[in-house]
Amino acid sequence: MTIAEDRPDEAAAAAEAEAAADDDAPVEIAAIAAVTPALVFRWAAAATLGVLAVLLASMAVYAVRDILVLVLIAVFVAVSLDPAVRWLVRRRVPRGWAVSAVMLLLVAALALFVWSIVPPLIHQGDVLVKHLPGYVRQLSDESRAVRELSARYHFTDKLSQLAADVPGRLATSALGFAQRFLGALLSTVTVLVLTIYFMADLPRLRRGLVRLFPRSRRTQVADIVNVVVDKVGAYMIGNIIISVFAGVSSFICLTALRVPYALPLALWVAIADLIPMVGATLGASVCVLVALFTRGLWPAAILVTLFFVLYQQLENYLIAPRVLRNTVNMPAVAVLLAALIGGSVLGVVGALMAIPIVAAGRVVVSPAIAAMHGPPEPEAAEPEAPPA
Repeated sequence: MTIAEDRPDEAAAAAEAEAAADDDAPVEIAAIAAVTPALVFRWAAAATLGVLAVLLASMAVYAVRDILVLVLIAVFVAVSLDPAVRWLVRRRVPRGWAVSAVMLLLVAALALFVWSIVPPLIHQGDVLVKHLPGYVRQLSDESRAVRELSARYHFTDKLSQLAADVPGRLATSALGFAQRFLGALLSTVTVLVLTIYFMADLPRLRRGLVRLFPRSRRTQVADIVNVVVDKVGAYMIGNIIISVFAGVSSFICLTALRVPYALPLALWVAIADLIPMVGATLGASVCVLVALFTRGLWPAAILVTLFFVLYQQLENYLIAPRVLRNTVNMPAVAVLLAALIGGSVLGVVGALMAIPIVAAGRVVVSPAIAAMHGPPEPEAAEPEAPPA
């Protein structure tokens, strides 16, 4: 008895495989023969046109990048002010009048802020720059350690030279400063106008965004859009409120300790506090250095340091949790990475807007992650076959 006779099933399977291979060979040859040079040329032309379209689109986006940044800023400002508009709408105020009232209040607040802050800020900042070398020299005379560092790195000479060069540099760069000022003013007006349009049409824009998705997903997308708008707006308004707390409390402390230039220092603390993770430290460091140079180590510098340490604990564990309780909670690592990436792309504005963007992304992704880790849905039972 042969091996093939002992294993008839294996022999039959091998014969069927050889027959199938013989049957597929003409099909493969026919497919290869169907790829003609004309078809290859059409594929190459289509791929080249696709690459050119992507390049042209990228060049167009790069050409209008400044306008896109202003549009993005206006969208975030509109989302930030939308809770106030909705609060007025809930009290039976028409949305157009609500938007006008909120924008007038915003413009009035900005005008009052500039009118009350800029003149003393310029005056005190100029005095600080002029007197800084004298403060360093006085501190060097009183402290041996500072004197040795100043002698080694020539701090006093460098600051004196810098203070002496400031008027000349300002005179030579007056035209450039005027151009930058007009550009900043035009950008501010553009952002305000775009913000008005976005605030007025925000409900319609939200509905239009939802309609871009299939009907089966529109309910879920609408819920996500509503949550993103609510959380991002609450987060941005909460950060502004916390920064106002930081600036006002710093001004009170510096004024009570008779530290000069309290107004610009408090403004710096309020602006720096908007920067996540490191902003509070930056603001406090400048205030401590100014107190050290102007009022000495004890008691002004020590008390200012203690104030900022205590205030940070109060802000982290009392003010921020209460103000930001309705926003999206994010890990500290995510906040830091978002701020660094946003700052590297758009500077301070990018660092401020990166956190709401990441918060919105987390709101969008959270339902999918929760569904992945949730219990599996029960499978539908198969219908039983009818009895024969």
